[in-house]
Amino acid sequence: MEQKKNTLDITSSLSDNNCDAFLMIGNSNNADIYYSTHFLAGDPFSYIQTKQGQEILIVSTMELNRARMESRVADVHTMQEYGYLEKLKERKDGELAYCDCLAALFQQKGVRHIMVPHDFPLFTAQTLKELGFSVIPAKSPFKEMRKKKASEDIEKIRASQYACEKAMETAIGLIADARVENGVLYSGEEALTSEAIRAAIEHTLLDHGCEAESTIVACGLKSSNPHWEGEGEITVNQPIVIDIFPRSKRSRYFADMTRTVLKGEASKELKDMYEAVHAAQEAAFAVLKPGALYSEVHNAVCDEFEKRGYDTIRNNSEVGFIHSTGHGVGLDIHEQPSVAMQDGEVEVGHVVTIEPGLYYPELGGIRLEDMVVITEDGFENLTKMEKEFVV
Repeated sequence: MEQKKNTLDITSSLSDNNCDAFLMIGNSNNADIYYSTHFLAGDPFSYIQTKQGQEILIVSTMELNRARMESRVADVHTMQEYGYLEKLKERKDGELAYCDCLAALFQQKGVRHIMVPHDFPLFTAQTLKELGFSVIPAKSPFKEMRKKKASEDIEKIRASQYACEKAMETAIGLIADARVENGVLYSGEEALTSEAIRAAIEHTLLDHGCEAESTIVACGLKSSNPHWEGEGEITVNQPIVIDIFPRSKRSRYFADMTRTVLKGEASKELKDMYEAVHAAQEAAFAVLKPGALYSEVHNAVCDEFEKRGYDTIRNNSEVGFIHSTGHGVGLDIHEQPSVAMQDGEVEVGHVVTIEPGLYYPELGGIRLEDMVVITEDGFENLTKMEKEFVV
């Protein structure tokens, strides 16, 4: 993959921080590293951009040819070119030898002041300082770039969302088709459990090229804990919060959605909660458009809940609506922008979730989550699946 020019120029950020180069070290599970390189690798490698805008990739010899074919960075090297084996014999420590090679490269490029992200390895930073470089931690310029999605990014998210909805259909189908025996849902001869539904979700995602961790299938009163994954038997007349956030194994882009369903008969309290959550989501949608503030979106949700007599985080409540309204989705499942009290502006190209919820320990939890992309005239809801409480 030949790089024609540097399309991810961060030289202004380097200038603002009085630095000669930016350095990241990690593997492609680091969203910024994958975003800047488009190179999938499980072992750590280094990305460098100089104040002249030159991008450099340092990989193992084993990955050299693949990196030259697949990475968006054209200038690819290995540590062997900087005497790694000799330095390893001298240092008797691989990490120290690696730092020595980076030092040789930086000296070659005339770099003395190195900008690094906030999560940069401390040992490497300290070693580079001992070798005479200044290391300046700074806010990642790539995180800001990643807030706005290009059309090709949105299509990748859309594909992940399609897989997500197929998995949600699988999960809700199991619940809807289950029979009830002594208050417990059964699928065939086996009691239906959170674990069984989660496994079915994961199988469906794999069939569509996606993977997921920490999928939530939370039934009953403990669903009032928003991030409880759920365990054990699925029971009748209880809310079941299903939150799926898969990542494409190829594109690395996430999707995210939540539905809450119930098998049996819902109490009036649960019906009222579900109606309130749905109305709160619609209230958020009513103000979600370019130029609005995300705090306005969040406040619209709080207003709707408080109007109906529910507690909210705006009043520091520990029950009711106790989290932000949403978050950005992309190469990380939670990234900027945040749909909360911060006054960030809604901009075209943002992909965010709108996920109001209510949580009461004596009743359980209700959450609905859609994922939308901000457009010139408002937003497009990437989540096509209907919302139905009792199934």
